[in-house]
Amino acid sequence: MSAITIRNLKEETHRAIKARAVKNARSAEAEVRAILDEALFPPDRIKLGTALWELGRKYGGVDLDIERDQSPVEPAVFD
Repeated sequence: MSAITIRNLKEETHRAIKARAVKNARSAEAEVRAILDEALFPPDRIKLGTALWELGRKYGGVDLDIERDQSPVEPAVFD
């Protein structure tokens, strides 16, 4: 896991983080992680797969006739 140091944090911001952490029954460090995760990965974000699916659906979709190759896999040889 990576770590960061935040310098010059306003005292009022630090107090707000600690108050929010108490409210959510976690440490200030865990609260900061939660804040960053919520900001960077909001639950309502559209992921790439969903966006591509919606784009294909907009244009009528695509039917692909795909069959898996059933032949046995040869092991790699490292000489």
